[in-house]
Amino acid sequence: MAMDVVDYEIFGDDMQYVEIELDPGEAAIGEAGAMMMMDDGIDMDTVFGDGSEQMASSGLLGKLMGAGKRLITGESLFTTIFHNEGAGKKRVGFAAPYPGKIIPINLSTMGGQFICQKDAFLCAARGVSLGIAFQKKIGVGLFGGEGFIMQKLEGDGMAFVHAGGTLAKRTLAAGETLRVDTGCVVGYEPTVDFDIKYVGKLKSAIFGGEGLFFAELRGPGTVWIQSLPISRLAGRILAYAPQRTSNTKGEGSVLGGLGGLLDGDNH
Repeated sequence: MAMDVVDYEIFGDDMQYVEIELDPGEAAIGEAGAMMMMDDGIDMDTVFGDGSEQMASSGLLGKLMGAGKRLITGESLFTTIFHNEGAGKKRVGFAAPYPGKIIPINLSTMGGQFICQKDAFLCAARGVSLGIAFQKKIGVGLFGGEGFIMQKLEGDGMAFVHAGGTLAKRTLAAGETLRVDTGCVVGYEPTVDFDIKYVGKLKSAIFGGEGLFFAELRGPGTVWIQSLPISRLAGRILAYAPQRTSNTKGEGSVLGGLGGLLDGDNH
């Protein structure tokens, strides 16, 4: 299966979506639930794993192992393939799941590989393989949290990943290091070394609110950083969400208990 060469266009500012243009016979793969819209003439098919050449040529066991890798990263066992069956160019759009930026990644300029957070992948040209990248260092494995199990995108086509909030891109020289909150790392080139470091001061670790560990990225290579990882956003929403209790006493008036029966939440 040849790698499809696709054209694309990214729309929007803080709530972006990307449209991929497919020639007749070309296809794109998308994360489950990422599709926003598509032209008439595009066929949609759900496949086990990522639909890449490696998956297509492997036997049942190989397909199970490939799909299992996606399960380990917390993603669906299935991906969706959008195939242009029409006579002319067709477009399919994929939307980001929360506010942020969509990053176009040309794998052919990165040695055929890109490492990203397990929930960052959005879509790609057919032929891009989706796998996992376990960090080899024991410190990362024990304390890395979100940075321990990363997704590995392989191939020589276009892939698109999503970053939450504002995007920062840093190109590190050989030996240059950057310290980042583990959840804020979107992805990096395979030449970048990833490690987990202890904050160093117990007082900062306990009262600083930044956690016990941070990610240390060492060049050479380019890294992409997000200001608002989905885990941080979800944590804040849960912290400020009203807590439901079964005790309705004192909730406004003597009719509070009756109101609880009438509001549809109690049966």
